Amino acid sequence: MGLLEYIVVGLIVGALARLLMPGRDPIGVLATIAIGVLGAVAGGYIWRAVFGDGGGVEWIGSILVAMGLLFVFRQMTYGKTVSRR
Repeated sequence: MGLLEYIVVGLIVGALARLLMPGRDPIGVLATIAIGVLGAVAGGYIWRAVFGDGGGVEWIGSILVAMGLLFVFRQMTYGKTVSRR
């Protein structure tokens, strides 16, 4: 897969993950693409490792992993509370 294909798939997977996750997401397009690309690569690999050749349904694993990455990103970035003394 070429670089442009990774970017397009990452944008689609990242956008779907953001749409499926409830709550506010103040991240930009580049972060969405990065989360989507990581989710697509890791999720596709994990899906094939667990279920074998899925016949193109690796998208499910890709979106689930991207949603998990988005959750972790939210917790690291926006999940911290500021305590005032």
